[in-house]
Amino acid sequence: MVDQRFVPSVMQLRVFLAVAERLHFRSAAEELGMSQPSLSQALATLEDGLGLHLVERSTRSVLVTPAGQQLLPYARAAVAAMDAVADAAAGSGGPLVGQLRIGVIPTAAPYLLPGLLPALAERFPGLRPRVVEDQTARLVDALRSGAIDLALMAVPTDAAGVVAIPLYTERFALLVPSGHDLDGVDGISPEALADEPLLLLDEGHCLREQTVELCRRVSVPVLGREESRAASLATAVQCVAGGLGVTIVPESAVGPETRDPGIGVATFADPSPGRTMALFLRTAAAADDAYREFGHVVTEVAAEVFGARAV
Repeated sequence: MVDQRFVPSVMQLRVFLAVAERLHFRSAAEELGMSQPSLSQALATLEDGLGLHLVERSTRSVLVTPAGQQLLPYARAAVAAMDAVADAAAGSGGPLVGQLRIGVIPTAAPYLLPGLLPALAERFPGLRPRVVEDQTARLVDALRSGAIDLALMAVPTDAAGVVAIPLYTERFALLVPSGHDLDGVDGISPEALADEPLLLLDEGHCLREQTVELCRRVSVPVLGREESRAASLATAVQCVAGGLGVTIVPESAVGPETRDPGIGVATFADPSPGRTMALFLRTAAAADDAYREFGHVVTEVAAEVFGARAV
């Protein structure tokens, strides 16, 4: 029976959100800085008070129930509102003070974040960044639902309710096994891909779609080749080092991913294919100058770390 006097605490809602987003009790507990038994007790108390089963837990998986899915947006809104109250009470200067949930695509996060996070700490000392790495479609959904505050993704990304602010462009490069005929060659044509076993990322990665589109533009068949494919760029690079093929990477990945002596690099002739990275915001937040200031920091870091060009 539902206790009509029960009012969920902010911590209970945070626990529910962490479990729902991580789908893993230990990871959720680590994120919140609490013990797993305490997290489980807080969730059980919330469920008892509401009279609802919010999460199904087995030895192999964690799932959010239909009732839990229905309450998720309200829980997010409640926690966000309480964070806003706390920030205002502390003299918040806007969205760049307090917690900021930043979504980043997997083919950018490992190369951008090592420079970006220290820069944000220096420029906005009151900011508490929280990073969510995920594929484009899920980041768009999270942005629209309020689960994240902004996202750093490649354009174009067609989605209603979000606005893209272009930040910087970076060229693509081709990684090949060391000693390959193209190793160290500058100015190759994309048509050269026709004779190579091209390694693609899994469905859902925008870099995969950009690679496929590049091949289509130069009439290079790519789909249905039966070559290896990878769930992450790091895995694709290891496959290259092992002689399984070649792969296209953004400029930001070239330095970190070529430390392996088994990797060589070829560059494309001008106009070189590449991508534009943008700051994605909900439409209602796009006019906030503070977010544009955040974007300026991203652009500065990208230019300094891997030579990206501001848009």
